[in-house]
Amino acid sequence: MLRKLRVILAVVSILATTLLFLDFTGLAQQWWGWIVKIQFVPAFLSLNVVAVILLLLLTLLLGRVYCSVICPLGVLQDIVTHMRGWVGKKKNRKNRFKYSASKTWLRIGVLSLFVVMIILGLCNIIGTTIASFIEPYSIYGRIASSLFAPIYDAGNNLIADAVADTECYLFYNVDTYNSIPLIIISSVSLLVIGAISWVGGRTYCNTICPVGTILGLVSRYSLFKPVIDTSKCNGCTKCARNCKASCIDAKKHYIDYSRCVVCMNCIDNCSTGAIKYRLVKKIDSKASESTSEKVDEIRRNFMVVGATLAATAAIRAADKTTDGGLAPIIQKEKPQRKTRIVPPGAISLSHLQRHCTGCQLCISACPNGVLRPSTDLTTLMQPVVGYENGYCRPECVRCADACPVGAFHKITVEEKSAIQVGRAIVNLETCVVAAKGRSCGNCADKCPGGAIQMVARDPNDEKSHYMPVVNESKCIGCGACEYYCPVRPISAIYVNGNEVHRSV
Repeated sequence: MLRKLRVILAVVSILATTLLFLDFTGLAQQWWGWIVKIQFVPAFLSLNVVAVILLLLLTLLLGRVYCSVICPLGVLQDIVTHMRGWVGKKKNRKNRFKYSASKTWLRIGVLSLFVVMIILGLCNIIGTTIASFIEPYSIYGRIASSLFAPIYDAGNNLIADAVADTECYLFYNVDTYNSIPLIIISSVSLLVIGAISWVGGRTYCNTICPVGTILGLVSRYSLFKPVIDTSKCNGCTKCARNCKASCIDAKKHYIDYSRCVVCMNCIDNCSTGAIKYRLVKKIDSKASESTSEKVDEIRRNFMVVGATLAATAAIRAADKTTDGGLAPIIQKEKPQRKTRIVPPGAISLSHLQRHCTGCQLCISACPNGVLRPSTDLTTLMQPVVGYENGYCRPECVRCADACPVGAFHKITVEEKSAIQVGRAIVNLETCVVAAKGRSCGNCADKCPGGAIQMVARDPNDEKSHYMPVVNESKCIGCGACEYYCPVRPISAIYVNGNEVHRSV
């Protein structure tokens, strides 16, 4: 029953998390947005103290159930491992694992490197981007948004086309943006982690994953653990041969609790009932006693690492680039901005660069097509703003609501309408009024804040065409003017970002 319960909870967890990256209606965020707030690293970086404490207490009580139930990358590895079990001959479907010694110094080394990269990222050095390559939630987020979401959107569009003549409005076509670099990165991540899981089960979790290392150190002292009753054990080693964490030494009746992810496979496969998941007040195995000194030393290292990370952790933010839907003959291209644009709530460029892990959830949540993953090496996979296909609507704050790492400060719709993320600039050399002597006014008509006025090009000429003038004290940089500008391929009016947001 314990194993079945774990599997049910794990399936619900990964489906809910994945749906957040697939659903473009916003309904999933309303129901399941909380689930990404309790991912360990995002909670840590966003200074969500309550979530971090709850996860640590959960680990101290039950062991590493976070890794087997809550972590989407961990559940994905279980799926791959299970698939591997059904390939080949029937006799090889089970009993294919064996005990291996813990690679303790590799785990501590990778965790230390991860912490150093986070600290460098907080110092505006390319560190956070590197750290996100081994952070489990961010890895899964990129896989879901760049590999799973396009398939989901394609299926939705097929259904929308099929019911278009029936006046059914449950389905509608959505645009899918594909970033080749992100697809490559996500595909490589999926292939590498999938291959590791295919061959070695939870090897990634117990050698590379920084969250697995942290929770592994804590889980040594958990109250509930799977325990081997030596009086009932007949030495069949089925527990060890079915342990995907390779943490059971059946010959010595020893379980390495720092690597055990509480999958319950050992209990489910023990024919004599020798393994029970129960309350343990004291670890009395000889094997664990022989390693107690190592445990203490590792614990001290963990405390130092954790304290350093806790003292420097902060929040992140996201960038945007997007396109809307005017059906132009020539596709719009992104203008050369002197300063890139950071979405409202992100505070500043440096704040985003220091804290965003590039999980892509804000990009998936954006209903206006404004956010895209950056291909710049200094901000790789972080969100970038662009107005080629849409603009940032003043009434929308979904990116800030979705961000699990605190990269965006929570803002209300009223607050957003007063945040200046950039200012519109008119290029008179390409504006149809100045360059071609035609009437236009699209930018002024579409500006939601009334920041653009049309003034006579020649005040002394009654027949003079009117050209746009930007009132910088009202402009918030939403990009409506840039998006609706009819000039192609580069809009005659475009937004240049502010390094630090201002209030207007």
